[in-house]
Amino acid sequence: MTVIESIITMQKEAEALRSAGRRIGFVPTMGYLHEGHLDLIRLARKHADVVVMSIFVNPTQFAAGEDLERYPRNFERDRTLAAEAGCDIIFAPSAGEMYPADDSSWISVEELGSALEGAFRPTHFRGVTTVVGKLFNIVRPHYAVFGQKDAQQAAIIRRMTRDLHFGIDILVAPIRREIDGLAMSSRNTYLSDQERKEALALSRSLRTAETLFAQGERRSHALYRAVEEELTRSETVQVDYIGIVDPDSFLPIEGDVGPRTLIAVAARVGSTRLIDNTILGDEATPS
Repeated sequence: MTVIESIITMQKEAEALRSAGRRIGFVPTMGYLHEGHLDLIRLARKHADVVVMSIFVNPTQFAAGEDLERYPRNFERDRTLAAEAGCDIIFAPSAGEMYPADDSSWISVEELGSALEGAFRPTHFRGVTTVVGKLFNIVRPHYAVFGQKDAQQAAIIRRMTRDLHFGIDILVAPIRREIDGLAMSSRNTYLSDQERKEALALSRSLRTAETLFAQGERRSHALYRAVEEELTRSETVQVDYIGIVDPDSFLPIEGDVGPRTLIAVAARVGSTRLIDNTILGDEATPS
């Protein structure tokens, strides 16, 4: 496996691969890999001849007071795991390489980026779409793979890719969960043992909604209330939002819901902020 740090070198490698007729699969990450990330590599491997993973803790998607400096990092561990999962190239640029001193251009997906996560983290998605747009122009992939845990991010990237005519197929891998149901996240390492137990309220609340839906409940307000009740059983869990939305537009659904309705939750467990979601009626969604 090759590690590339230079943008120019990565662009030249991508051009050589494309000229040779090789199809490039791309997995953008911030590192500190877990099995969910490795699933993304495996999915890219099924579609592409060459798999590129970026490891870059993107400063522009963190607001002041968030965990940019604290975000876990272990490049050597990541390199070993990525190679074992089938990655061919790691692109690991510096912040200075990605954002020159006079950098002043942004990509923003307005409506999709203002709901749910966007309402609580107003500059977050602008940072995400800008860095992913840069990475797309550097890696030049045929396929790019994202995780369903970040459902709103995946929808926004899909919309950006369409609107800006990148010509890249966006693939979304299912949420990978721990045995007890907690959605895998690099930030899970922040949790104390007790907080780790309390964090199960997120997945438990979604399973409650899935069960009610399977039993015939279609009223969005009833599903909302059931999720809220489960999340707020513990004083340790502080809810940021519960969204019952269309999975493509992220517009709220009022009245009755149907199959493919997305329920997304965000909550703080102690000082750690976690997100999770489920798609109602989706048999592929882990519960």
